Amino acid sequence: MAIAEFSWDGSKNRFAFPGVGLGRAKLSDEVLIGNARWFIIFRWAVIALLILFQIFALIASDTLTTIGITHQQGWPVAVTAILAIANIFYIYALDFRPRTKHNSPAINIWAQIIIDLVCLSVVVHFAGSIGTPAPFFYVLHIVLSCIFFSTIESLIVTALVCCMYGAVLLIENPLLFLAPQSVLIDSGAAEVTPLKVNILLWMVTLDVLFIIVWYVVSRLAIVVRTNERHLMDAYKQISQAQVEKDRYAVLMTHQLKAPLDAIRSKIGLVKGNYCGEVSPEIKDILGKIDDRAAGMAGLILDVLKLERLKAAARDPNNHECVNIGPVIRKCIDKLGPIANSRQIRINASTDDFLVQCIPSQLEILFENIISNAITYSYDGGSVEIVSKINRQSLSAVITVSDHGIGISDMELPHIFDEYFYAPRAALHNRTSSGIGLSIVKTVAENNKLHIQVASEHDVGTAFSVLFQYVGNASDTETSMQRTNSGKYLPDSQGETTAPSKGGCQPA
Repeated sequence: MAIAEFSWDGSKNRFAFPGVGLGRAKLSDEVLIGNARWFIIFRWAVIALLILFQIFALIASDTLTTIGITHQQGWPVAVTAILAIANIFYIYALDFRPRTKHNSPAINIWAQIIIDLVCLSVVVHFAGSIGTPAPFFYVLHIVLSCIFFSTIESLIVTALVCCMYGAVLLIENPLLFLAPQSVLIDSGAAEVTPLKVNILLWMVTLDVLFIIVWYVVSRLAIVVRTNERHLMDAYKQISQAQVEKDRYAVLMTHQLKAPLDAIRSKIGLVKGNYCGEVSPEIKDILGKIDDRAAGMAGLILDVLKLERLKAAARDPNNHECVNIGPVIRKCIDKLGPIANSRQIRINASTDDFLVQCIPSQLEILFENIISNAITYSYDGGSVEIVSKINRQSLSAVITVSDHGIGISDMELPHIFDEYFYAPRAALHNRTSSGIGLSIVKTVAENNKLHIQVASEHDVGTAFSVLFQYVGNASDTETSMQRTNSGKYLPDSQGETTAPSKGGCQPA
């Protein structure tokens, strides 16, 4: 049995490189805010590492001394406290203060950079600026600045890193650039000592390394940003083409609908002998024409319905709290005559629960799924509809199963594509428009639903629709009223309860 899961939850948080910031371009506030938040999260991780270092230093201070780290009791605590306080200040400035000339995302993120470099310089000084790998942590700031900032801004960060590291070496060796007393007494004495040579060589080497890292990573970042910009432009063109295609499809369907209705009405008049007696052969031909015209009319209605569903997704305030039980029963009542005509039994065992959705679309979703289950079942078969509620996770699953022709493994991943239908399914249902499940996909996308499809050839298919944050359905009609406007739902004891996440009272 093949199983495929489909999810169209639009609330996805993905990391992406900023689409602007090439060369001298100024980064947008939105990108800067995202970068600032990323740095804040990263800084919490650094704070945790410093706390662990402090604990290790208390336990094994001798080990740190052997590897060249001179541990002093105060500096790790001081650096940790400064970073934590600064992080709280950054969050306060971003989330709780209005945007002003003196409180912009750019100022926020540059304040983070300067304070971070100062704290890192303190760590390098006490951990060891030459004998330990601590100075190489400057490289991390350079790489991050190349990724998140423009080229010019990342070069400024690199220059700050070089200055900071030079200042650390100068603080540790204040006589580095001063002539020794032996030179003042005896001009023939050597001016350059091996220690000075080692320190200067180490500083120059690391500065060159910092600049090389900046150049390489900044070039790669520009390539990535350029390619991403091209992808964004291509995506916009594809989206615009999709909109134009949908608009053209709607225009064509509207233009086809009127003459098609006229043709069908004329066929009805001829078949009803309103235009004179016709032979049985002609009636049979007219019946076949009417059947094909009915299929075309169904395709037109499906295209118009699909476009209306896509348009409904643009309105974020049309969700309501709906009881799923009556929706299922209404769909069964509507499709009952079609099932009875083929002696197909519909066995439903569903519980009532509340879901946050677009009410009219929920009925469309289950009507299409149940209709497909009936259509692709064998005559005399059965369709089962069951529900399962998980009260711990506040989720529920409704499964519609049939015992029909099934879906092959290769076709299963494509069943929600527009105008897709398998050749075997087309033979079983010649009037299929190929967009019934596209309508289901659009409804699931609009309502952030998950669908799992399990199918086996000539055994049957099961569609499972997963609902998150379901609520408890009350016996009263008021429990199914809209809660988005701030209304409260009565609980089982008659007390009013504020809507929970998802807008429905928890089950």
